[in-house]
Amino acid sequence: MGRNAAAGDNVERSPGGMLYVRQWNNMQYVTSAAFLLSVYSGYLSAAGDGAAVTCAGEAVGAEEVFGHARAQVEYVLGSNPRGISYLVGYGAKFPARVHHRAASIVPYKDRKEFIGCAQGFDDWFGRRSANPNVVVGAIVGGPDRRDRFRDDRVNYMQTEACTYNTAPMVGMFAMLNRVTREQSSLPTPTPSTATSPRRESSRGTAAA
Repeated sequence: MGRNAAAGDNVERSPGGMLYVRQWNNMQYVTSAAFLLSVYSGYLSAAGDGAAVTCAGEAVGAEEVFGHARAQVEYVLGSNPRGISYLVGYGAKFPARVHHRAASIVPYKDRKEFIGCAQGFDDWFGRRSANPNVVVGAIVGGPDRRDRFRDDRVNYMQTEACTYNTAPMVGMFAMLNRVTREQSSLPTPTPSTATSPRRESSRGTAAA
């Protein structure tokens, strides 16, 4: 939760707030951590008022745990120093040279010619232009510990798309969608209900 940032065994964070574990495909840890934190926040919420986890000697409740998970999701979607969404196809700016064979090779419907492995590598892999196909929904490896990202097909550590990057985000998006729907169904807060505990109880168990 960032409470023990000086501890040597704490997970490193980038200047922009991203959880950082390693250089190669760090986003797998970001999305997985976000999902697990959201699930745990659901358990804390279901346990009732006062349920918390101790972090650096302080109690951390469901709202704060869920907020940390949400912050990681927002980083992935563009709330980061580069202003880039690492979810391909989302937002105004996202990786255009994803390390992905099918995305980086021209569609058959456009060229009507055979493109084998050798032709794909020799003729298409090294091109500087954006991929001819957009892998909508893919999450790339993401930036380094300093929030730096190089959108280059050759830079596979940062631009390769992996299913296990996206999978945890499906659960997070389901959770956020449910929370938004539940909150939108609540009556408009008044001075007497603005501090209602229903805000915290809305963090139920994560959607599968």
